[in-house]
Amino acid sequence: MSSGVGVLDKAAIVLGALESGPSTLAQLVTATGLARPTAHRLAVALEHHRLVSRDLQGRFVLGPRLGELAAAAGEDRLLAAAGPVLGALRDHTNESAQLFRRQGDHRICVSTAERPVGLRDSIPVGASLSMLAGSAAQVLLAWEEPDRLHRGLIGAAFNATTLSGVRRRGWSQSVGEREPGVASVSAPVRSPSGRVIAAVSISGPIERLSRQPGRLHAATVIAGANKLTEILARHAAAQDEAHGHD
Repeated sequence: MSSGVGVLDKAAIVLGALESGPSTLAQLVTATGLARPTAHRLAVALEHHRLVSRDLQGRFVLGPRLGELAAAAGEDRLLAAAGPVLGALRDHTNESAQLFRRQGDHRICVSTAERPVGLRDSIPVGASLSMLAGSAAQVLLAWEEPDRLHRGLIGAAFNATTLSGVRRRGWSQSVGEREPGVASVSAPVRSPSGRVIAAVSISGPIERLSRQPGRLHAATVIAGANKLTEILARHAAAQDEAHGHD
């Protein structure tokens, strides 16, 4: 179906062809019906914008940017669900709870449930924190593609061994890493495709959380993060169902 913008229509045809899996240039030409130079030029241009990538065999595949755009489309659903989940987490642990998303070299606090009284680690919504320290930064980096992961470790307060431990356990902790006297525990929220798109955290003073905060609260934080992952998966399934009946 033509939109009247030829180059965009052809780019959409290329992306559509890659939806069924990796393609060599020859396979792309066959699948799209485009001339070989055109198919190649478009695939390389889409690769430049990270809408297309190459696999280890050099075949064209859908790129990481599509996952990021899909995650952003699901963000409203994530934020709507986050309030009650973070509130329950705060009530259960008696510590402040936050939800972080990565944005370039920073992580942004997109939702929070503050501890009402006493000592607390107060991080306002919209706060931009470093990706180089803290348990949420570890979670947001741990499942990245290897090249992005290694770039993210440059100058970080944690190392590759720390992150492989995070992947193995499914949660992270930090003690005085981002701020002296503050400890935190974080776990990943995943998109319906399985990509880590956010980190759920609780944080508070080391006096309360101890030097092993994960022992106290990892199970609860994981349960909160998993709840958000489930809500997103249910929402995606309902959307698919709705579109199936269109």
